[in-house]
Amino acid sequence: MRCCCRARRPGLGLAFFGRLLRTGLRTDGVDAYALIKCFCLAKRTDEAVSVLLHRLPELGRVPDALSYSVVLKVLCDDGRSQRALGLLQMMWKEGGGCAPNVVAYSTVIHGFCKEGKVSKACELFNEMVQQGVKPNVVTYTQVIDALCKARAMDKAESFLRHMVDNDVRPNNVTYKCIIQGYSSLGWWEEAVKIFRETTSRGLILDDVTRNSFVSSLCNHGRSKEAAEIAHQIIENGTTVSISTYGIILGELCRNDCTEEAIVLFHKLGAVDVKFDITIFNTMIDAMYRVRRREEANILFAAISANGLVPNASTYRIMITNLLKEGSMEEADHMFSSMETSGYAPSSVLLNDIIRMLLEKGEIVKAGNYLSKVDGKSISLEASTGLLMRHLFSTEGKYHEQIKSLPERYQYFGVRHS
Repeated sequence: MRCCCRARRPGLGLAFFGRLLRTGLRTDGVDAYALIKCFCLAKRTDEAVSVLLHRLPELGRVPDALSYSVVLKVLCDDGRSQRALGLLQMMWKEGGGCAPNVVAYSTVIHGFCKEGKVSKACELFNEMVQQGVKPNVVTYTQVIDALCKARAMDKAESFLRHMVDNDVRPNNVTYKCIIQGYSSLGWWEEAVKIFRETTSRGLILDDVTRNSFVSSLCNHGRSKEAAEIAHQIIENGTTVSISTYGIILGELCRNDCTEEAIVLFHKLGAVDVKFDITIFNTMIDAMYRVRRREEANILFAAISANGLVPNASTYRIMITNLLKEGSMEEADHMFSSMETSGYAPSSVLLNDIIRMLLEKGEIVKAGNYLSKVDGKSISLEASTGLLMRHLFSTEGKYHEQIKSLPERYQYFGVRHS
């Protein structure tokens, strides 16, 4: 029957048991756990309970704690935690080898938590302690998670303290629950405090939780706190994914904390963190923003030195920033490098280039880029057309230079009423 369970063929196991009964052979050697497991896998939970409480004793088999635990789990998974509680209490009455252990209690507590019956879960937790069964990290974490979801953060913190006082060490899942609880309430100071405690204990949150948390901090105007978290991670020597640092650096730059981003970037480089192309792009753009062009160029050169290849975003950042600075020849060279590398210019980039050149009076160069607008993969944006109409109309600033444009755009030079 155990083989049938492992093969996910419970019906075959039950058929085997039925045949055994019909032959009149001795049944005192029947594997109680396997029999119960077969009923549960076959979604015949009520029959499993009946066999557990009545049929097994008739067959001369005494159910053990493991058999009870299987039924408890299935009942809780079916949303019948109250029924599971009744079975748990029967285990206590049976005593001996059937006395509920931490796994049995944790199963029912988790069931109540999933059903949103947090007070029931807490009551059962207290009963468990009174009966001398010591909760483990799973039990504590289940209750803490339910309390956090119910926004009862004071009680969740109380359980955390109780946990530590009883020498049960919280794990990363425990802290994750509390961090998410505080974050959902917007209690950022408390969330940051718990996050730092997690890091100081050498625990590593999963990437999704950590990245979501630092993004939330930044989105709520707390980019500097996110940066402080990054500094703490570095100082503790904790290894985290590069995506976490990428989020923090990106958010710092977006929230006008560019200098803080540069300090953090250099600190990460000093401990040999391997940057990806997204971080290089972010920091090149940041360097240009604070007029540190030489450092931006050094970073661009460092891309290939780090075994990476510039992508379309890299070229866009370099070209637009070079144009903003008036470095037309360098921008042209970068554009050629982009095409040589196999990156076709996007419609957005080409329109940006044309507008910047026109605004700077570089009509001939703008005309060269206009010739790349084919009306198919690349089209002229409305804002570009409006600018050309403004500059090249009979009253426009550059009306006399209209002949420098490709012929199909020279209609912008006619009078528009």
